[in-house]
Amino acid sequence: MRTRSGLAALGLLLWLAAGGGLAQDYPTRPIRFVVGPGPDVLARLVGQKLTEAWGQQVVVDQRPGAGGIIAADTVARATADGYTLLLTTGAYSVSTVVYAKLPYDLLRDFAPVSLLATIQFLLVVPPSLPAKSVGELLALARARPGQLNCASSGTATTAHLGCEMLNSRAGIKTVHVPYKGLAPAMADVLGARVEMLFAVMQAGLPQVRAGKLRALAVSGAKRASAVPELPTVAEGGVPGFEFESWNGVHVPARTPGGLIARLNAALVKTVRAQEMRAKMLELGLEPVGGTPEELGAFVKADVERWAKVAKEAGVRAE
Repeated sequence: MRTRSGLAALGLLLWLAAGGGLAQDYPTRPIRFVVGPGPDVLARLVGQKLTEAWGQQVVVDQRPGAGGIIAADTVARATADGYTLLLTTGAYSVSTVVYAKLPYDLLRDFAPVSLLATIQFLLVVPPSLPAKSVGELLALARARPGQLNCASSGTATTAHLGCEMLNSRAGIKTVHVPYKGLAPAMADVLGARVEMLFAVMQAGLPQVRAGKLRALAVSGAKRASAVPELPTVAEGGVPGFEFESWNGVHVPARTPGGLIARLNAALVKTVRAQEMRAKMLELGLEPVGGTPEELGAFVKADVERWAKVAKEAGVRAE
């Protein structure tokens, strides 16, 4: 047993030493930045800055199928050498709890690198709806139980679970209406055919600023920098209500620690640079940065939050 333990320890030391050696020269060839469905603008902004800093091309590889499952599985199976990155999002936390089986395990098959940004959702309604605050919306929902519709971009998505969280925390009953994507969901709210939607900031804010939708609140624990005048849903009268999406970077599990540290330092420097922060805030993103350990703890807490909501509402993906 002692011999086996000694060999295991020696193997670990050699692996760590190799990672440190690789980190000194990294990167020596182009890096693939895999992105699932949704906007790839953040990946391209970050990739451009890393390309400039390292002199090696960071190629954004968008794989939009299956709600991000294809993108994640691609990276989970990649060589753990620091040359394949995954832009992770809050959708991966949700997938972890609503799918009975996935080809990967978010917490086991990936190593966290850095949280790039958090992304709030706007609770939006048509201007014609007689509700100008969260309190007025809740009063309307209680006066008309089961008659208000809450749209989402699909069953078992973050926006869907946001609707269910509002029902649970506020003690109301709205009807979830799933769409095949955000665009048709937004179209029906704009047309006042559906009463409410949790719209991710980048998509909802332009419509609000154009006067086509009314924003009642933001979904996070604190007010958003992009719209500081808007209260949180919790401030509007729903204690305990809090959710947001996020963007981070993960790499395949067993990527050497030295490479992760080098990637982390570059990513944190990038998202905290003044010019990048300004661009991210314009997009409705809250720049973060941070250690791999902080991202790991953040994702674990996010998975636990959605697991509770999904269980209470009986939400499962088909």
